[in-house]
Amino acid sequence: MHPDPAFAWTDADAIRAFVDTVAFAHIFVAGPNGAAVVHAPVLPVGPDRLQFHMPYRNRATPLIANAVVIASFGGVQGYVSPDWYGVADQVPSWNYRAVEAEGLATPLDRDGLISHLDRLSDAHERQLAPKPAWTRHKMSPGRFDAMLGAIAGYELIVTEWRGTAKLSQNKPARVVDALLAHMPDGALAAEIRSARPAIPGTRS
Repeated sequence: MHPDPAFAWTDADAIRAFVDTVAFAHIFVAGPNGAAVVHAPVLPVGPDRLQFHMPYRNRATPLIANAVVIASFGGVQGYVSPDWYGVADQVPSWNYRAVEAEGLATPLDRDGLISHLDRLSDAHERQLAPKPAWTRHKMSPGRFDAMLGAIAGYELIVTEWRGTAKLSQNKPARVVDALLAHMPDGALAAEIRSARPAIPGTRS
């Protein structure tokens, strides 16, 4: 996370809502012989509980069970040109919103993995309404069970949440106004505007 306290994002409810919306993480784990990362959809199942699954053949498999991991969630992000600030001696920058969830990854048993997969697919199928929702019961007999053996599921018990919202809060209000006037309108500009009330007018 960014070390500048101006960019610290500490709203726990907003952070959890962000994770629920992004729903995809890079999950980092380190072991005695190196590190690995898992790219996986993530399902929140409680205030401090996240579930995910991955192929057994993933290089992280020997490392991850009962290990401390960090799940990193990225949101809107983009380049900021120094020309947009309207003041001298600026440098190129990057604005973004991100969250890290750190904790212990515990394996799911077979029933837990099936429940996770059902809940995960249901959560995303409901977003496709009004089409009829897909369920595993649409699969040929035995096919789901055959595929289930190729993956492993985990529950991440989060012990620490860390958030960064780097949205030019360290710039004076007039500089942010100039930035927004030059920046292409879109999701990043909307994020900067959303942070606008918290932007002090006297910082440089």
